[in-house]
Amino acid sequence: MNKKDHSGEIKLRTEGVELEGNLNVPGQARGIVVFAHGSGSSRFSPRNRAVAQFLNEGGLATLLFDLLTAEENEIDLRTRELRFDIELLSRRLIGAVDWLGEQPHLRDLQIGLFGASTGAAAALIAAARRPESVAAVVSRGGRADLAGDDLPRVRAPTLLIVGGLDQAVIGMNRWAAQQMTIKPQLEIVTGATHLFEEPGTMDQVARLTRDWFVQHLTTGRDQ
Repeated sequence: MNKKDHSGEIKLRTEGVELEGNLNVPGQARGIVVFAHGSGSSRFSPRNRAVAQFLNEGGLATLLFDLLTAEENEIDLRTRELRFDIELLSRRLIGAVDWLGEQPHLRDLQIGLFGASTGAAAALIAAARRPESVAAVVSRGGRADLAGDDLPRVRAPTLLIVGGLDQAVIGMNRWAAQQMTIKPQLEIVTGATHLFEEPGTMDQVARLTRDWFVQHLTTGRDQ
């Protein structure tokens, strides 16, 4: 890892397993965003990496890490069962939040969580269970409904981004929003399907995400 900006590959140990990740900390970082991938994705997700780069350019650090080990990922590719083990994914994400708090060069940065698909449920649960650590949450095409009983305990400002053509997930997010004590902001990207593959739609997601985290992670800091 580069000692100057603390960026590079990292190994994060939690619950007896070692998870691999990519940490990018730009100079004078104003906050850090942890990515929770879902539905069989990984830290190499091109969509999430594009969003992370946009956040880096906006002065935010990012941590993209695999919620599953290589062996678990092989099992999941065959069975598709672990990607829906929301409790497991949540505990791993909480482990990453706790790990950040133990790093001398990162612990003063406010933490945001960015969750996609089932990773969004893990992000909301982590926010509910670490209210003193998680300052903001963004969900992209997320299964926020799968956060279940933890939804009312979320205190972090939350942005729910859904494609305008993704009607099923729009309904799931509206239901989840009704369960929450805080009032999350729901942004519907016109003309976008679940994976935001349409031209320009991921650019909108990146801008919405950057603006949300800059607003909520840099409070009280020089901007």
